[in-house]
Amino acid sequence: MGWPLHDSESLGPGWWGIRGVEKLSEILARFQRTGEQAQRNELAEAEVSSAEDSKQRLLPDRHPNRDFFIADLVEWAVKDDRHSMEHPMFSLSKKPDLKIRRYEHNGNKIIIAPGAYGLATIWDKDILIYAVSQLLAAINANRKDISSTIRLTAYDLLVSTNRHTGGGDYDQLQKAFERLSGTRITTDIRTNGVRQREGFGIIDSWKIIEKHPNDGRMLAIELRLSDWLYNAIIGREVLTLSRDYFRLSRGLERRLYELARKHCGHQAKWLIGLDLLHKKSGSNSPLKRFRLEVKKIARADTLPDYRIRYDETADQVMFYTKDATVLAKSVGMAKTESGFQEPG
Repeated sequence: MGWPLHDSESLGPGWWGIRGVEKLSEILARFQRTGEQAQRNELAEAEVSSAEDSKQRLLPDRHPNRDFFIADLVEWAVKDDRHSMEHPMFSLSKKPDLKIRRYEHNGNKIIIAPGAYGLATIWDKDILIYAVSQLLAAINANRKDISSTIRLTAYDLLVSTNRHTGGGDYDQLQKAFERLSGTRITTDIRTNGVRQREGFGIIDSWKIIEKHPNDGRMLAIELRLSDWLYNAIIGREVLTLSRDYFRLSRGLERRLYELARKHCGHQAKWLIGLDLLHKKSGSNSPLKRFRLEVKKIARADTLPDYRIRYDETADQVMFYTKDATVLAKSVGMAKTESGFQEPG
């Protein structure tokens, strides 16, 4: 049985050569067009990145002239528990996140389940940082009335965390309390040597104990911290943050600062592979997008206390201190073991 009439022989000698050249020329032309378009896209992306970097700055200090009655409050050291700094317990997005998170690293396991209003966000965590700071200040003052139940003044909380103080900001504060109490944690991570055998909320409960007589906005709040967090505070498993942390606008910026503060400590630098940084950050972005975001933050140089450098070849990120004295003592002007050229 022969081949159909439209085979190469039926079309005459030389058909394969002519058609082959035509196909190859089409392919080459298409690659050339694709390459030109990719170059245009890269230039456009570079222009957008440059424009975005120029806009990416610390938020202004919204309360430079604070009321005298919270003057003592703003002098307190800003404290955060080191366990939530190490593990990705908070959403980095302001959009409701309703997915259950499961994280495991170096033998530590943690499951974070959202409530009806979504996972607690890294901006909601400002409430915890404020509460931890207050509690540590009371402990350092040798007060005897220490407990996991804390009373907060809403206005002081908003001012101290660099928030606006309009009516809508009090509404947002109430929603943050709802997310914090609704988010449930199950973990084998010990705080102050104690392991919680059951799931718990990031805060166990909260209630408004005083409202403004005219507009009904919250004035004072009482909240009960989880035993897990309270044990960490009593065990002084905390670290001091820069007050400029509250001026970081983006969730990933805040998370990267937490990780840098946790792992650098008083060292000059911390080196980590991008894959592991992506995992520890808790970012929902694909790795490719995450890489671009990290590079953008590195260019903007907005993190308090630390700078970021990305190594394309090794696909690694280095965090290093902005303290020139500490940096000089540790690394001088030599290359690091990873091959980074240290900043001059």
